[in-house]
Amino acid sequence: MTHAPDLMFIGGQWVEARGRGTWSLIDPGRGEALTEVAYGDARDAQTALDAAAEVFPAWAARTAYDRAALLEKAADVIAARVEVYARRTTEESGKPLAQARGEWAGAPNYLRFAAEEARRLGGRWIPARLPGRRIDVQYAPLGVVGVITAWNFPVYNVNRAVASALAAGCTAVVRPSEYTPRSALDYALAFADAGLPPGVLNVVNGEPASMAGALMADARCRKIAFTGSTRVGKLLMDAASQTIKRLALELGGNAPVLVFPDADVAAVARAGVTAKLRNAGQVCIAPQRFIVHASVAEAFTAAALEQLGREVVGHGLEPASTVGPLINAIQRDRVEALVERSVAAGARLRCGGHRVQGPGSAGFFYAPTLLDAVPADAPVLREEIFGPVLPVQTFETTADALRLAHETEYGLAAFVFTRDLRTAFEVSEHLEFGLVGVNDWYPVTAEAPFGGMKQSGLGRESGAEGVHEYVEARTRYFGGMA
Repeated sequence: MTHAPDLMFIGGQWVEARGRGTWSLIDPGRGEALTEVAYGDARDAQTALDAAAEVFPAWAARTAYDRAALLEKAADVIAARVEVYARRTTEESGKPLAQARGEWAGAPNYLRFAAEEARRLGGRWIPARLPGRRIDVQYAPLGVVGVITAWNFPVYNVNRAVASALAAGCTAVVRPSEYTPRSALDYALAFADAGLPPGVLNVVNGEPASMAGALMADARCRKIAFTGSTRVGKLLMDAASQTIKRLALELGGNAPVLVFPDADVAAVARAGVTAKLRNAGQVCIAPQRFIVHASVAEAFTAAALEQLGREVVGHGLEPASTVGPLINAIQRDRVEALVERSVAAGARLRCGGHRVQGPGSAGFFYAPTLLDAVPADAPVLREEIFGPVLPVQTFETTADALRLAHETEYGLAAFVFTRDLRTAFEVSEHLEFGLVGVNDWYPVTAEAPFGGMKQSGLGRESGAEGVHEYVEARTRYFGGMA
């Protein structure tokens, strides 16, 4: 079986929704239905949770070497299927095929790193103050983990949580976005073909509120890893208080890009456009507010406009396409209104600012857009854009740049471009963001922790820190050892 069926994966079986419900999956590049997929509710989530809870003791009891070997086998399966899996991800998410291919090709890195980290997840002895006492610390897996993810990275969002959770000895119930469920189902198929025991990984698609409610209400679900909006994150925090459930929340972002006059301004502008337009701007760590020194602002804008003119808007499966559609009409309309409100507030429209006709009946395309002379109260500076829109501000001093960077409630990613080492250290150390890219547009990798500050969430995924978030520290005291 090359692809997973359009069903749910519970307890090692491909099953229909309990209520026989289905969801019409739409190709956002054409606005047309791809297929009907199983779509359930709290009952399906509960069944998956039961399956994960039943097998948790046996999975947790397996050695770290055993679990790691299974993760590495799954990594091998995924690596062999990148091409066939990537096409389905493009069909349901709209992102250009090269970007979907990159998302799948990167997935094995997270599995292999988590596998290695599991092998190193030892405890420690603590020197005791009292004679005859011995103290040690062990790390025990949390239990069942619920993974609720967004549509913008339907493989990466699932994988970074599942890799760490399974490596640590937890079992998982994944609820992907209803807009991109097949990527998660293919991911589950890769694990099944790698020999993962039934029930260790389960994937259910269905009503967001009722499925999340089932996971939140059950004390056997010891943690929720969530990717999505700050509004929903706050609701999950409230619900988690009822069972004292651990949370990892990756919420919104509003990343500033500080461009200092000594940088290679034209190169930064060109690369910044490429980074911004990745997945049509639907990236939590995407550069959003380009805060450019006033002395080089015109040169920056000219280079950015030139690069924008080279971008090709089209269906993700078209080889020439560099910018795909937004995920749905709601998202396109929101971005469109955001630009209109900002122009009405005084921002100057330099290019774009309109819908683009797609190849189908109603593809959800929006033209890459650049705004400059953007006033401080413009919506494109205050709200998360999540679309192909570049607002440009200017600054005079480093203090001004930092002040503008922090005029947001978010704290996920920030970027600094300078050739001066002193500026790089000074500015990066004052930025209140969980991820800081200094002359680097892509601050994400399997080996390092990922997460934000303030309204951008809490907890960390990936890296050694990510694996540690799926274990509990158990401290043992032995007396009478003298």
